[in-house]
Formats: sequence, C-alpha cells, structure tokens
Amino acid sequence: MDQTTLILAVAIFVLAGIIKGTVGLGLPMAAVGLLASLFDPRLAISLVVFPLMITNFWQMVRGGDIPGNARRYWLFALVMMVTMWLSTRLAGQVSANTLAAAIGGVIILFSLTSLLIDVPHLPDRYDKAGQIAAALACGLIGGLTSIWSPPMAIYMLARRVDKDDFVAASGFLIFFSSLPLAVGYWQAGLMTGPLALVSLGMCVPAIAGFTIGERIRARLSGERFRNAVLLLFLVLGVNLIRRVFL
Repeated sequence: MDQTTLILAVAIFVLAGIIKGTVGLGLPMAAVGLLASLFDPRLAISLVVFPLMITNFWQMVRGGDIPGNARRYWLFALVMMVTMWLSTRLAGQVSANTLAAAIGGVIILFSLTSLLIDVPHLPDRYDKAGQIAAALACGLIGGLTSIWSPPMAIYMLARRVDKDDFVAASGFLIFFSSLPLAVGYWQAGLMTGPLALVSLGMCVPAIAGFTIGERIRARLSGERFRNAVLLLFLVLGVNLIRRVFL
C-alpha cells in the first residue's frame, strides 16, 4: 500500500469512527463505502475487519450486560457466525464489480429503510423465527461485503429494543460475528499477513474517531445527525452502483 493510499485510509477510518461513535452503527458502511469508491472492493473489505472487531468489542464492553445479551441473542449469533464463515468463501470468487454493486445495494437498502419505513412490530412468539431470518441475511451479505448491520437493525427496530440495549446488543452481535469473518477472509486468501497488519493499524484512527463521535453525540441532536449520516450513506451507495454500470 503506497503512502497516498495509507493517508486516505487513515482519514476514512477517522470519519467512520466518528459516525459509529455518534450513532452506534455505520463504521463498515462508511469505511467500505468510501474505500470501495477509490480502491478494489476486496481491499476495502479486508481493511475494515480489525477496526470493526475492536470498536465493537469496546462498544460491547461499555454497553454492559454481556451475559444477558448472550442469553437473549445466542441463536442469532450462532446462525450468523456459521453463515458468515460459509459466505466468506464466495467473496474471493466474485468480480470486483459484483462486490461493489452488492456493497452499494446493501447501503442503499439500509439508508432507505431507515429513512422512509416504520418497521412493523415483531411479537414475542415470532422472535426465534425473526432472529434466524435476520441472522441468515446478516451472515450472507456480511460475508460478501463486511456490512451486515441493515438486517440486524431492522430486527432490533421490529422488536422495539430501546436505545441503550440496541447499542449493547449490536456491539455484542457484531463483535462475535466479526471473528468468523476474519477467519473466513484469511482462508479465502483475502486477508494476507501485510494487509492484516495494516487493518490492525487502522484500529487507531477508528478508535480516535469513535471517541470524537461519543463527544459529538453528547452535544448534538442524535436524530438530525442520524438522518444526515443516512443521507451520506445513500449517496455513497448510489455512487458505487453508478461506478459499476456507468
């Protein structure tokens, strides 16, 4: 990786960390969305693995109630981890354009769903089925794109999970599912030794941005910033689709 690429990557991970620290989600969408607009999507996906893992470990620990989240979401985590590991095997076999289109599509779906749709309530009796469906979707798209928060967020919204529980549960689920993602990318040859070191190094700007984002969250209207971030994601997703077809 040359010096210009490295500087751009650092700046992107600072921004992605700020977004995650402010709204609780969005690091891979921001990082992969921006990096994939500039570089090979496989490079973008690989670079995000360790920052994703470390920031969500921190979010999980700070959110607390890890045993409670494990009891509530063990089925979700298990199905997602297995599906994630299996789908990473496909990531090395598809073209860069296909990956870029998939990343753009996922980002657009999440942005539009969050901006326009009031997700219907999911009753308790359908919770296990909802967890399995959401986990399968997360694992499939996450293994290909390293972005799997959209189905998870939709499930949490449908279950009417409150803000603090949402942040803690998201950190728990994303951290554990990032483990098979890292293993699967290594086995698929997408994560090499030098690239793993660079990805580890990107944890520093990501955590720095996360810290800044937490301070912003304390001062700004969360709803207004959230909508601004979603509009940014929508633009990123549309731009990725544009690059593929135009």
